Amino acid sequence: MVEEFAFDNTEERRKKKQNETGWVEVIVGSMFSGKSEELIRRLNRASIARQKVQVFKPIIDARYSQEEIASHSGRKHLSHPVTTADELMKQIRPDTQVVGIDEGQFFDAGIVDAVNELANSGKRVIVAGLDQDYTGKPFEPMPQLLCIAEYITKIHAICVKCGSTANYTQRTVESEERVEVGASDKYEARCRTCFVPHSDSPTPA
Repeated sequence: MVEEFAFDNTEERRKKKQNETGWVEVIVGSMFSGKSEELIRRLNRASIARQKVQVFKPIIDARYSQEEIASHSGRKHLSHPVTTADELMKQIRPDTQVVGIDEGQFFDAGIVDAVNELANSGKRVIVAGLDQDYTGKPFEPMPQLLCIAEYITKIHAICVKCGSTANYTQRTVESEERVEVGASDKYEARCRTCFVPHSDSPTPA
C-alpha cells in the first residue's frame, strides 16, 4: 500500500514566484557623472552573487573599446555590441538573470518593448544612459524607459566652469547632429547656470 502525503508548498511557490519576478532599473545623468561606472558596479555584484549576466552596448559607441562598456574613469566590463533592440533580444540566453544595457539613448525605440519583455520574463534589467541631449532636451528613448522603470537613479557630475552640481552635457565642438559620439574631446559637464543649449567653446583648463 502506498501512502500519499499532501505537502504545503506555499513557501516554495512564493520563492519561485519571487525568483521569477523581473524589474527595470534606469541610471541617468549627464556625461561624466558616473553612469557607466554605476552600471558596472551593479553588474559586478550580480556576478559575485553567481547570477547569469549578459551585457549589451550600441555598436556606435566604440570610444574606449568595441567589446566592452567602459567608464570615463577606466573601469570596464565585457559586453556584446549590437545595432538594434531586436538584435539584442536575439542574443538573450534563456538562463540569463541580469541584463545590462549601456548608452540606452543610442538605441532605437524598440528598446522600450524589449526591456519590458525581458522584465516580464523574470529578468532584472539595468539600463544606463543620457536623459538629455546636448540642447537640454529629453533624449529618447530614455524618457520612455524612465516611465516603465521600477527603480531610477539620477547621478550628477561636477560643472567644469564653476564647480557646482552638473546636470547638463555641454557640446564643445561645432555640430548640429544630435548623435555625435565623443568624450572629453567633444563634451563637458555643466550646471544649469553655465550650460547653453548649443555648441560652446570648451572651458580653459
